[in-house]
Amino acid sequence: MESVIIFIIVLYTLSASGYFAYFFVQKNNFHKIGYYLLLAGFIFHSAYIISGYIKSGQMPVHNLHGTLSIVSWSVSGVFLILKYKYDLRILGIFAAPFSACIMIVAIQFPGITSGTDKLFESLLLIVHVVTIFIGEASLALAFGVGLLYLLQEYTIKTKRHGFFYKRLPSLDLLDNTGYACIVAGFTFLTTGLIIGCIYAKLVWGKFWSWDPKEVWSGITWLVYAALLHKRLTVGWRGRRAAIMAIIGFIVLLFTFFGVNFLLQGHHGNFTRW
Repeated sequence: MESVIIFIIVLYTLSASGYFAYFFVQKNNFHKIGYYLLLAGFIFHSAYIISGYIKSGQMPVHNLHGTLSIVSWSVSGVFLILKYKYDLRILGIFAAPFSACIMIVAIQFPGITSGTDKLFESLLLIVHVVTIFIGEASLALAFGVGLLYLLQEYTIKTKRHGFFYKRLPSLDLLDNTGYACIVAGFTFLTTGLIIGCIYAKLVWGKFWSWDPKEVWSGITWLVYAALLHKRLTVGWRGRRAAIMAIIGFIVLLFTFFGVNFLLQGHHGNFTRW
């Protein structure tokens, strides 16, 4: 199966090259190349994940390799949906290399685990994991949009209407896209957390056990809830929203990596080497 992973990495990497070429040259053909290569990578990646599930009968998140693979797949899939809805082509310079880099890291870790665990066979767990990762992928793209927003805002404020100004979308489009990513990400994250609480009750006998991952997931949820609340009540848009999306993603990264590596808890199974 390693050859399949390498092929997926090649497709994602070539897609990233296509998007960067589109960014610099502004030829639509390069965008098409980047888009179709990313679509092909996502299709093969989906087949790889499905085949792993069929082979083991369990959700392929037994270790860091499988978990990172799902993250990469989620980012690619959410971007493809986002591109279809908003036609924000330039975001491909974030999504494609992000997916490629995650898979390059994933392949450094073994994809085979010794033994099986009934923990990974529950349908509730599958729904929990998929919804959480789709939500996190949406929030990762909101982070990318936030970076593009701040860059475009800087070029406008400094009146440097040159390279970046001509290549980046309008501030309104970036702001609306970032907001859509956060709404989608927050919705999926909330759904995933609720399902996770139900599953925890069935497995460990309590909805909430103050596991470090649960605590930091709650903190992450509160950060994005605060952002949405401020946007709806006092009209936080533009620069503030972009900065909050970036801060939220940093918290999300610590929740995903820092907690599992630095603290102990139930979710250590998902990031075993």
